[in-house]
Amino acid sequence: MSKKLLMLCGDFMEDYETMVPFVALQCLGHKVIAVCKGKKSGETVKTSVHDFEGQQTYSEKVGHNFWLNGNFNEVLNELDSFDGLVIPGGRAPEYIRLEKEVITITKHFLENNKPIAVICHGPLVLVAAGGLKGRECSAYPACGPDVTLSGGKYIKVESGQSHVEGNIVSAPDWTCMVPWIQNYHKLLTK
Repeated sequence: MSKKLLMLCGDFMEDYETMVPFVALQCLGHKVIAVCKGKKSGETVKTSVHDFEGQQTYSEKVGHNFWLNGNFNEVLNELDSFDGLVIPGGRAPEYIRLEKEVITITKHFLENNKPIAVICHGPLVLVAAGGLKGRECSAYPACGPDVTLSGGKYIKVESGQSHVEGNIVSAPDWTCMVPWIQNYHKLLTK
């Protein structure tokens, strides 16, 4: 069962957490439309590569250019046609959550109980949309306090795992990519 998915993008989202689900979900038969406020189809956003190299937090390097295949303003009028939402991690969720249209989009998926996949810093968008109150969600550990302060329950998962609660699939980082995508696909095809 092919589903139409919306991916919310922004400059310096994490490279793996963007490229891998974009390709993998299409390989599973889904249509993924990647958009960014202020950019059109065919334009690019810059990604960053986060790595775990033994320091207290991840290191950050410039990643690839990621080509968008949708127009942000157009999807605002087509939200009912989308079956699910994907929010990659990295730096982008820290600032795209400040855009009222991003919150409107996110609330649409929350209120209609459509499957949502968030990873790393992606849950910050759900926090800003008021979508985690009384809900469980994993995230990059530095975002755990945000989940908790928003009324949610931060779930710590180990590397190579993800967490599912209702219509939300969450994970702390790209080391959890396989179960995160598998669990999201299961939700989409229920």
